[in-house]
Amino acid sequence: MGSPVRAGSRRQDSGPMFGEVAPEIIEDTLIHLATENEQYLSELPDQAGCFKEARIVEFIFLLSEKWHLDQSARYQAVELLERFMIKQIEQISSGEKVKSRDQGHGSSCCSLQDQIYDTFVLRLVSCVQLASKLSLHYNAVNSDTALKFLRSLKYSYSKQELLESELAVLKTLRFQINVSTPLAYVELLLEVLGHNGCLLPAQPLHFMCIQLLDFSYLMRDTIYDTLLKVAIENPTPNKLQVSKFLTVKEDSMLLAVGIISTSVFILHPGHWKQVVEHLNSITGITSQSILEFSYAVLTHILGGTTPRQRYGIRGTKAPENRILRLK
Repeated sequence: MGSPVRAGSRRQDSGPMFGEVAPEIIEDTLIHLATENEQYLSELPDQAGCFKEARIVEFIFLLSEKWHLDQSARYQAVELLERFMIKQIEQISSGEKVKSRDQGHGSSCCSLQDQIYDTFVLRLVSCVQLASKLSLHYNAVNSDTALKFLRSLKYSYSKQELLESELAVLKTLRFQINVSTPLAYVELLLEVLGHNGCLLPAQPLHFMCIQLLDFSYLMRDTIYDTLLKVAIENPTPNKLQVSKFLTVKEDSMLLAVGIISTSVFILHPGHWKQVVEHLNSITGITSQSILEFSYAVLTHILGGTTPRQRYGIRGTKAPENRILRLK
């Protein structure tokens, strides 16, 4: 189950090494991530994003920090919890509909809410545990560490219940837990940019991307609300517009290019337009969409000069017709 997590066990992580991967591998991986992203968007459940609200994300981030997990683990845990909870809701809803037909309406809605509420923190901890085990070069969070934390919150779960919770997450997700996070998209696109001759210092840019990705997770609803209003050029979107915008909110490739664009605007503003053009060439996401995403993020960070103000960019639409290529 892995050794206990100790404060002294954390090593200084210098981040990924860029410029070490063969072009063929980069291209294959880029195509794989793009295909995975498009497939997920095409099958997007209506509840997508419901379990990425700021309080939940902050809880996971703080717990990951407490247990000294690497950056990818925190994003992995958020995505695992989101996908698990949506599947659980679908399964429980199906069961409750059958009961309602057999027994009348009763308290099926309350029952569903109770089941989710009663086990939510336990499932969250299990998702963080599972995410930690996907980062093989770090210490995995073992049962003793997880139970100690749960008991500090006055939960009295046994080790068996904790193991059963992990198994419940695994079975519900059909053991498909190694999902690609937005960080994987960011790191791969940074690799492609370097390969294509965009020779900005990779490590400082990577560090800034992580800070902005954290910020975007924590401010998700606010940022995308701003982006939607810019997209429709209307401060009061209707329900249909909000519903259609869900695919934009869940688009990992758009998030990644937006994060990189914003990072470059902060660190290397003189190279910003060039990098946006590179990202457009690599992903097929329009420069306008990338610029508007940066505007939405920077609006809530700086409140001052943004790409929109500097270059007079107006309205954007959901990115489509992706063309992925290496130069």
